Order: sequence, then C-alpha cells, then structure tokens
Amino acid sequence: MTPEGLSTDLLTARVLASRGIADAAEAEAFLHPSLLGLHDPSLLPDADRAAQRIVKALQSGEPIVIYGDYDVDGITATAILWHTCKALAPDAEIRTYIPHRLDEGYGLNTEALRSLAANGASVIVSVDCGITAQEPAKLCQDLGVDLIITDHHNPPATTAEMPDAYAVVHPRVPGSAYPFGELCGAGVAYKLAWRMVTLSQGSDRVSPRLRELLLHLLSFAALGSIADVVPLQDENRIIARFGLGRIKRSPFAGLRALVDASSLDKEDIDAERVAFTLAPRLNACGRLGHAREAVRMFTGASYEEAFSIADELNGQNAARRKIEDAIVEQAVEMAEAAGMTGEDQRAIVLAHPGWHPGVVGIACSRLAERFCRPTVLLADDGAHCRGSGRSVTGVSLHAALQRCDHLLERWGGHDMAAGITVQRDSFDEFARALVEEVNAVHPVEDLVRTLRYDCEASLAELTVVSVGELTGMGPFGAGNPSVRLRLRGLTIAEQPRQVGREGKHLQLRFRGDGRYVKSIAWRWGEHAADLAAGMTVDVLAKPMLSHWGGSTTVELELQDLQKQQPTR
Repeated sequence: MTPEGLSTDLLTARVLASRGIADAAEAEAFLHPSLLGLHDPSLLPDADRAAQRIVKALQSGEPIVIYGDYDVDGITATAILWHTCKALAPDAEIRTYIPHRLDEGYGLNTEALRSLAANGASVIVSVDCGITAQEPAKLCQDLGVDLIITDHHNPPATTAEMPDAYAVVHPRVPGSAYPFGELCGAGVAYKLAWRMVTLSQGSDRVSPRLRELLLHLLSFAALGSIADVVPLQDENRIIARFGLGRIKRSPFAGLRALVDASSLDKEDIDAERVAFTLAPRLNACGRLGHAREAVRMFTGASYEEAFSIADELNGQNAARRKIEDAIVEQAVEMAEAAGMTGEDQRAIVLAHPGWHPGVVGIACSRLAERFCRPTVLLADDGAHCRGSGRSVTGVSLHAALQRCDHLLERWGGHDMAAGITVQRDSFDEFARALVEEVNAVHPVEDLVRTLRYDCEASLAELTVVSVGELTGMGPFGAGNPSVRLRLRGLTIAEQPRQVGREGKHLQLRFRGDGRYVKSIAWRWGEHAADLAAGMTVDVLAKPMLSHWGGSTTVELELQDLQKQQPTR
C-alpha cells in the first residue's frame, strides 16, 4: 500500500509506506518539513519560569554562569544559551563552566558550584546535565544561587526525587505534557533560548535580528542532536534538517572555522559528515584535553583563534583514534577470553588499568556494535573504575544499572549510554550483577544483529530522480535510518576489486535489468576471494548519488549480499 494522492516517485511512496507513512498529508509533511512543526517552547516544563529568571538577570546585570557537559551536546547547548544571552544583553556578564572529564567527572559538582558562587554567580544554568543533582541543588539554595537545570537524560520517577532547583526544564519530568520527549540537551537549550527571546520582546513576533539569531542557532542544535544520537523524528528532524543547511553559512566564527579545519568547506554538511567528521573532533577535546576550548571556539573566539583551536582538535582526534584502536583490540581479547561474547553472558563488563577513561566510551560503542550486546568499559586507577557503557536497540542500559545502583558510586545516563564510577573493590560484584540483570531480562534472541530493509526494488527503478527523492528523506540517523533496499538476482559484472588502505574495502559492479551500477562495500576487503564475476546474488544496499566530473550517477553502498544457489 502506498500513500494515496502523493505526488512523488512510486519507489519513494513504497519506502514511506514501509515506515508506516501511508497517508498523503503525513507523507508530504515528512518529505517537506516546516519550522512551523516545532512545538511551542512554553509547553516545556518550567521553560517560562527559567526564561523569565534569566531575562531578569540580564536586565539587572546579575552574573550568569552556563554550566555545560563536556560532550558535543553539552558544548553546543552551552553555545546556544551564551549567544542568546549576548544577543539580548551584549554587556552582560556571561561565563561558561565545563567540568574536566577526568578530574571532575560528569554533571554538577559541589566544589565547582561553591567556587562559582564565591565568584559572584547569582544564576547558574545547567545544560545537558543536572536532572538527578539533588545535593548540588540543595547546596545552591544554601549559597543563595538560583539554579536552573536544563537536561534531557532520564529523570527520576517521581516529583519527590527531583532536584529542588529554581526551575527544571526537561521534556520528560513527571507530569510533563510536552508533545515530544526525545530532545537532546542542545534541543532543550534551544527551546529555552527561543522562549527567552519572545519574553524579552514581549511578543511571539520578534525583531528580524533575533529571528535570524534563532534560525542560525539551529546549527548548534543540529550538531548536538546528531552527535547525541537522539531519534531524528518530530522536531528533532526539523532541527536537524534546517540546522545542517546553515552550518557552512553560519555567522558564528567557530562553526565556520571547524568546517574549514576539517576540510569540509567544499562539501555538503549532512548528518553523516557531522557524525563521522565534526562530532569526533569536538568530542576529542573533552576526551583528551578540556572541552572549555571547544566552548571558547564556539563563543567568544575570533575566526583566527577558532581556527587554531579547531586545528588542535584535529590532532587530538588523530591521537584519540590510536588510543581507541588499542583499547578495542585489548577489550575484544579480554571479552572473548572471559566468555562474554557467547550466549551465556549477554553483557560485556571489563576494567583495565591501562585504558584512557576519556576514550573508553567510544570503544564501548564499537564492542556493542560488534558483539550486539550492552558493553561497559572502565579505566581502573587502583581505587576506582571509571568509564562508560553503551547499549544496543531494545536493551535499556539505564534500567539494568538502576538495579545495580547499590554497587555503584556514581552513574547517570539514558537507555543507550551511561557514565559509570564504581569502587575497585566492588567491580567484580558489579560485573557479575550487570550480566545477571541483562541475562534475566533478555533472551539471546534479543541480541541478534538484524538488517532491515524498506522494500524490494529493481535496478531499473534506481534513477537519478528516484534516488534523489530517497535522499530527500534525510537527515538520516537514529529513528530515521538511511533507506535500505533489497535487489534480487543481480549479476556481479566483473571481478570485485579491493580498494583503500591495505585493501580494506571492496568495489563491485552489478548488472541487472539491462543496467550496470557501481557499489562500494566498506570493510569487505576480506570477502574478495569469495566473490567472482558472473555470480548471481541478492543484495541489501543503500542507494546514493555520486557527483563526479560534472555528471550525477546512481551508486550503491553494499550492506549485505547473499549468493543465489544455481538451479539444477
């Protein structure tokens, strides 16, 4: 069944229908999203109260501190509120504070809050952290500081367990009626910034200058949304769609410098470029250095200063990759030796004294993907084990950690990711408990990697026009995966060729329906000897457009391949 009345390619209509979009109006809204689809920020719990307090502080000259997290989401959320405050009150005293990942850890810490209060802060606004910060909230009350928490991580289950802050801006707090609960930290900060602007103007209609500001701030919100892997649905998709298009023409010097230093100045900035090029550089700053440098790049730095910081991020990212590769190799060996990759143990929980606590999180992601099970990797300093956890679709890491809370010194996060600190003496018990929790809830069938495709198609259908429409379904990411098609009965037209460094990748050419199409298979180099010209195969692939030499052609990114058995 396809969306009736939809003026679009038949293949696109079939893909939309496979994703549950069978109504023409809904399909039209999906293919052509509008900023009018963003929800009223006043619906966000405590957004009005928080915005009123910040605007009052700006008008009366009270010092404000924006307290952010050290990842991309926290960095971009910090930049959003900083630029908004500066636009509303250019002479206001707006400071930023980012905790050091290794020395201070995630979230609001009491020592930092005392220092900020002693230095005159009367309003502290957290971004991307604070939803479970009961003790820090109480301390701010004692210090006479108004703490405004903005966050998106899993909130406490009851109002009684919420931090007693001046305001808590979060789409999923108990009792919230906000229409969409999956905003990232930068998304929440953006909605608060929007409300600050309208309140300062006394009307939903704002000046052209402030309207342009809100449009350009979407770039930061898009970076945070994609990097934090929130579902690109509802208003997240709108934020990403309109924010990505503004990154290269941003008035913010730091964004332009990051793009230029990443050699993307001549490229289209899509979700993939953000996820695999821009976001890793920003995260590297917090992992191996101090994320305050990335915040400076995005806030007060000139273009020259910002480019220098971005260039330094390139070096940190290269160093991070080497460290990450070494951790992954060692963790794979340890997991296999401990039996954690088999059916009897459905979670990987490891600690090692040689691991860098700022890099284990991304190594976690690679093991979770490789073995299709939740993974926790911690750096052991002799007294504590600190690090990160990552999960897989359908397995809530947050729920499993909640049931192990009594063994943890500190932790926080959401269903797919968490930061964790456990005393060294408790690590072995924690590792056993977490594996037992996952085993008890999830049968081995839950931990099987599956490749889903949208629909079947033929090579004849893959025209430049139809594939162009399919790419228009982006931005792609969590909650809106890239289009994947099944093509049956293709012939391998010539001997597959290994390409790339050390022949890691495979280039193939298929024939079908009287047409030929090139295909790239990332990390498939080892399969070259198993494939030969003339073989008939079924293929799962992502269709894409290649622009080269002034012409546009259809190509495939191979996802999987199955040889057809010869008939007798």
